Amino acid sequence: MDLRERVVDAVAGGMPQAVAGRTFGVGRATVRRWVDRRRAGDLRPAPVGGSAPRIGPGDAAALRAQVAAAPDATLAEHAERWGREQGVRVSLWAVDRALTRLGITRKKRRSTPASGTP
Repeated sequence: MDLRERVVDAVAGGMPQAVAGRTFGVGRATVRRWVDRRRAGDLRPAPVGGSAPRIGPGDAAALRAQVAAAPDATLAEHAERWGREQGVRVSLWAVDRALTRLGITRKKRRSTPASGTP
């Protein structure tokens, strides 16, 4: 915010936008955007977009229970089961991100016993 205010104040004081950009090390388009934001009344950065997670923090207990019930299930199986039991269709990636947020690893067991040869 300090840099934004100094740049906008310099332009308001009569410094050309191109010169202000070079002086403060920001692009001319950035200077123009900041000046426009100040004119609109708010110089703060706009909030970063994105939607709320489909499997949110409130669903942690249900997801932990699902993983405990089927620890070797694939992401696709977890996503399908979540949709069936919770009524919310989710992608494989949504399940993966939720598991990562909860710190749940999905290390699979070997399907065959380890070989005796070194």
